[in-house]
Amino acid sequence: MKAEVKQQRSLLALTEVDAELGRIEHRAKNLVEQKQVDEAQAAHAEANDGVAVLGIGLEDLDGQVAKLESEIDSVRQREDRDRALIDGGTVGAKQVAEIQHELETLQRRQSSLEDSLLELMERREELAGRQAEALQRIDDLQAALSAAHQARDAALAEIDQSRAQAKTRREGLVSIIDAELVDLYERQRARGGPGAGLLQGRRCGACRIEIDRGESARIAAAAEDDVLRCPECGAILLRVKP
Repeated sequence: MKAEVKQQRSLLALTEVDAELGRIEHRAKNLVEQKQVDEAQAAHAEANDGVAVLGIGLEDLDGQVAKLESEIDSVRQREDRDRALIDGGTVGAKQVAEIQHELETLQRRQSSLEDSLLELMERREELAGRQAEALQRIDDLQAALSAAHQARDAALAEIDQSRAQAKTRREGLVSIIDAELVDLYERQRARGGPGAGLLQGRRCGACRIEIDRGESARIAAAAEDDVLRCPECGAILLRVKP
């Protein structure tokens, strides 16, 4: 196959555009900004889980507080009733002594319950403080997540623009290159590697393997419009200046 030097130079430009497209796709698949979004989402979800656990803890403490307050209220009502009996003067001396003994027991019970209530309230206050800090952290993480989304979306928009521009350049190059040469190039690319590469000394620009001296001599003796292939990878060898 023959191809004018101008055609080969255009094909070299095409290989550069395809390499650029490859880099663009690699970046799109390994987007740093997407990883940052994923990390921010994971941290946000973990923080929400933590707040949920604290919320359950607070609900449990509120239940215990309500129970203790109810018990304290019952004890106080019992004390009020006993004092009313004594103050009413309707009970005998023996019964008064029994009621007074019961009042002492009730007072000790009330004191114990109030101590337990105070302890619970202190624990609740500490847990509520942790919840407030966790909620503030969620707000901070939400802001970070929003910023990560914006950065990711901006990066994707930039990638889309670069991809569109590169594809436009590619279409323009393909339109001016001989169809047979393009077909050969595309068949080689379909095998999984570059379709063409610039010959640099004795090294193929596609596979980066150095060509032996015998093949190099044959390549050097070929006409400048001959379409040559790398003996190692099969890519088109372009013998033109970039």
